[in-house]
Amino acid sequence: MPTPLSRWLWHGFAVALLAALGIGLYVASKRIDYTWRWERIPQYLISTEGEDQTAPFDGFVVVSDDGKLSMTALRGSETHQFTGFSAIVAGNGDLVFEGDVIAKTDAIGPGPLLVGLWLTLKISALSLVFALLLGLVVGLGRVSKNPAARDLSAFYVEVIRGTPLLVQIFIVYFFIGTVLQLSAFAAGVVALAVFTGAYVAEIVRAGIEAVPKGQTEAAQSVGLSGFQIMRYVILPQATRRVLPPLAGQSINLIKDSSLVSVMALTDLTKAGREVVSSTFSPFEVWFVVALMYLLLTGVLSVAVRRLEKSYAVQG
Repeated sequence: MPTPLSRWLWHGFAVALLAALGIGLYVASKRIDYTWRWERIPQYLISTEGEDQTAPFDGFVVVSDDGKLSMTALRGSETHQFTGFSAIVAGNGDLVFEGDVIAKTDAIGPGPLLVGLWLTLKISALSLVFALLLGLVVGLGRVSKNPAARDLSAFYVEVIRGTPLLVQIFIVYFFIGTVLQLSAFAAGVVALAVFTGAYVAEIVRAGIEAVPKGQTEAAQSVGLSGFQIMRYVILPQATRRVLPPLAGQSINLIKDSSLVSVMALTDLTKAGREVVSSTFSPFEVWFVVALMYLLLTGVLSVAVRRLEKSYAVQG
């Protein structure tokens, strides 16, 4: 067993390696003559640009002497009063059309990177819920005594695990989504859930098969039905075994969600690309995006570790 001194030495060695990595990145940036502009990033996390007030219909802008802003319809007698604005963009008497920006309002809100992070969180959370449900059903089908259930479950698992996720996203979005009239968000959830569900099914199957056969035989000897054995004996023990691989698969799901950007969804990855195109600071943006993904996966890892400890105490 290592002594306290040796443990601190090894910790110091790890810190030194990380410091060397950081220095290496800095030296590499100097060699390619890259200028770091971290000051550009905060505005894409927290936006202070405010909100636009747009014309609700075609008409003329009216700015009164006391600074009040309103519109009169191009046709008819409809009018609209603007309130709460901080700056007027249009001029008095201007002809504007529906959707044109008339005024701006001061406001602090999430920038594009935080908006993309929120979309990534939503689509990952929903996909994970459906993937766990689908994986549980298919995993039970894999160990079922019914040949049809085993065959169908095996077919689903092999087809999904044998084809790339990106191809499945295209199929769901352009074919299934068109037939069923799914939104891009719904199609993304379906594609990620179906893909991850196949891996969850194999994790569930392996967890069930890892429970000793004697547990089933003991449960049968006291008169429990097949459903009761699975519900009260097998699944509780299998759950403890499948938590670590399920955590890893959940983390993979969060990272795989970056592929939904091909469906015109502004997730964290797509938001990062848009910010890069407007700032021309690719290194800073992608480091921040990677850190935000790391934040999501890190929180999930901590939650799963606490859940594992809870199960260990209960056991």
